Amino acid sequence: VRLVESGGGLVQPGGSLTLSCAASDRAFEPYAVAWFRQAPGKGREFVAAINWTGASIRYADVVKGRFTISRDYAKITVTLQMTSLKPEDTGVYYCAADRRPRRMAVTTDIAEYDIWGQGTRVTVSS
Repeated sequence: VRLVESGGGLVQPGGSLTLSCAASDRAFEPYAVAWFRQAPGKGREFVAAINWTGASIRYADVVKGRFTISRDYAKITVTLQMTSLKPEDTGVYYCAADRRPRRMAVTTDIAEYDIWGQGTRVTVSS
């Protein structure tokens, strides 16, 4: 399975962006998927995760209420809708999959995710 992110770009503070993570094949379907981000000069941090059924979702406190993660089984994609963006949301956003199939709980631990996309850059600036 390969993952490809898209949808990044430049947006003003308060604006919105929608990121997509497209999988190469349906082997992706039983995997939990997460979004992480990496700001310039900082480590990669957890943003949001969704389990294989969509019933279990977690968000980082700093994005809760502003970001929404969802998955489209027909298109085998996971989407991150971002609203009320702030300059501190700037960074490269990566999607990642946990290859242990059909786990009901999602984890925020970066070490549990072993398939990664190449990232898409988000810049929030006026």
